Amino acid sequence: MHSHKQTILDEKIEIFLAYIEHIRGYTPATIDTYALALGQMSSLCEFYEAEGKWVLDLTPFRMHIATHNKKSIATKLSAIHSFVRYLEDQESMRVKLSADELVKVPQTLPKPIDELYIFEVLNDSSIFERLLVMMLYGLGLRISELSQLKLEDIDQKWVIIDGKGGKVRQLPILPILQVLLDEYIKAHHPKKYLFEKNEKRMKVSQLRYVITKLFKAKGIKATPHQLRHSFATHLLEEGARISDISELLGHKSMASTQIYTKLGSHKKLTEYLGSHPLAIKTKDE
Repeated sequence: MHSHKQTILDEKIEIFLAYIEHIRGYTPATIDTYALALGQMSSLCEFYEAEGKWVLDLTPFRMHIATHNKKSIATKLSAIHSFVRYLEDQESMRVKLSADELVKVPQTLPKPIDELYIFEVLNDSSIFERLLVMMLYGLGLRISELSQLKLEDIDQKWVIIDGKGGKVRQLPILPILQVLLDEYIKAHHPKKYLFEKNEKRMKVSQLRYVITKLFKAKGIKATPHQLRHSFATHLLEEGARISDISELLGHKSMASTQIYTKLGSHKKLTEYLGSHPLAIKTKDE
């Protein structure tokens, strides 16, 4: 028989599943995957309060799925992480996960957004919406970094980002972005953070919702992470060095950047045909 705290967990899971269906617009297949993972987690894990936090101990759940393949385990843990982020962002619950180490699986490449679509969205947006897209696409920021960005971290030429793993990086502000920043600050008068609502920092979920809605209105399914990937991909395609892109993205190692910025096979083939000595010799003949 479920304890009172376990009942609370089950209720939160139901609300979360409704949220990703009706607000986030997840596909039925994804919702089923999340429901299965969270249902298994709820029936096996320990959920309790300690020192002002809710603790979600996944140890029994991890033992139960230990024989599953790595991708399946990672998918289930990803669903749990999404659920916990929802509890923290939407329900203001402080949650500590125990035994949640992710299993490393080969990373798949997110599809970049065509720049024509990005400019189409920019042309039909408010100052706030345009700046939000430009900060992600023009600087390659993570959505979490943008949510935390303070006015004091922005000057006339640079944005200072305290990124993942405590890695600080300086990003140059494009002139067009500086003009937009000035217009936005003059119109909206933010106090401490660049993006605020009711004088409070806008959460990651709120910013993500705006991006999703903007592109959805144009018939495009897009995420903030895709804008970051588009930033890196378009820079690489225009000839930027991968070491510079890695620095701009705030990656710890070049290997991470190489996953983000693999060129399409068509582009690589075109470059090969145009630059290989045999191809050049044939053209000269």
